[in-house]
Amino acid sequence: MSKINDLIKEMCPNGVPFKKIGDICETITDYVAAGSFKDLANNVKYLQEPDYAMLIRTTDIKSKFKGDKFIYINESAFNYLWRVNLDKESLILPNIGNCGEIYYLTPDALPYERCALATNAILVRSEKINMRYLKHAFLANDFQIQLKKITSPSGQTKFNKTDLKKLLVPVPPIEVQEEIVRILDKFGELEAKLEAELEARKSQYEFWRGHLLNSKSDRVKLQDVAYYSKDRISFNELNEDNYVGVDNLLQNKMGKVKSSHVPVSGNSTKFDKDDILIGNIRPYLRKIWIADCSGGTNGDVLDIRVKDKNQIFPRFLYYVLSSEVFFEYNNSNSKGAKMPRGDKQAVMDYEFNVPTLDVQKRIVDILDKFDALVNDISVGIPAEIELRRKQYEYYRNKLLSFEELSVSE
Repeated sequence: MSKINDLIKEMCPNGVPFKKIGDICETITDYVAAGSFKDLANNVKYLQEPDYAMLIRTTDIKSKFKGDKFIYINESAFNYLWRVNLDKESLILPNIGNCGEIYYLTPDALPYERCALATNAILVRSEKINMRYLKHAFLANDFQIQLKKITSPSGQTKFNKTDLKKLLVPVPPIEVQEEIVRILDKFGELEAKLEAELEARKSQYEFWRGHLLNSKSDRVKLQDVAYYSKDRISFNELNEDNYVGVDNLLQNKMGKVKSSHVPVSGNSTKFDKDDILIGNIRPYLRKIWIADCSGGTNGDVLDIRVKDKNQIFPRFLYYVLSSEVFFEYNNSNSKGAKMPRGDKQAVMDYEFNVPTLDVQKRIVDILDKFDALVNDISVGIPAEIELRRKQYEYYRNKLLSFEELSVSE
């Protein structure tokens, strides 16, 4: 930090110029710059199988290109979309939904030889500014406040290229930019290492959960050891501390769930401490929580209650039902066209192994440690990642809070 402070004092004694994005970035474009909606429809056909090029969506970037449901385009479409070919260092700003996110891309980081940017995002490039510096500047509080002012809050958030070009960023000498990048990128490198460690531990967790839960033992159906509760509770007995909607369920995370919207009339399904709550409607079928309090929930949540805790521990059953094996089973048995729901009878017919209580306890002890390591945001790797992110944000905003020298017109 001392080096950067000395550089700023030496090279920017009277402050730093703030310049418009449109003045410092040669390229500010997007998918629709290629032509009218009619021309785009005629020239660009989305393909499900690999072809000449891949169409990159911000959801693909955010997921770090995990999965297999990508969109491809042929050579003609790729050439038609030449403005948004991702063949150079670029910044990608979602401008419809997820406004405020900033992604830095280089061709070697992309999963396909030829790639073009899809809809709902703006591509920014500059040969005058260090692009990684620009990424940090776009993420800084001062810029985000400006961006929020040009973002339409009604419906799906959005902003346009014309307004973006008018926003201001501090532009110190290149030596200062490079030193800021050197400092801030260290946080990113550390976070990347922690993310890789987290993925490795999650893989271990899934392996050991599957291995431990499939050990040789008596096989039972869920209905043999548990039932879904039909108990009711009046909504006037509920509040943000004990009402759980389907969107509040936290998969594999402990802790009291709160809702920003609590119904005020009628009745709700009552749950008790140690009940297992499972989302019973897509896309929430894999969301699950083991209750640490009593309360109420709605019809989109299935409340599973253990019959006899001398036969099966609720936390052991929680690990059984939070497994990928159960999710695939539940998902494959869901019914309905528009919004499929889990089949309650199929859920209760689910078969799994139930070892002795001593073995269950050992399994729960092992999986609790893994669970805390990979899922608990207050301890373990997620807590370390969150700490590094906060450190990055602190130093980023501190380093990029320049005294303004002038504003380019």
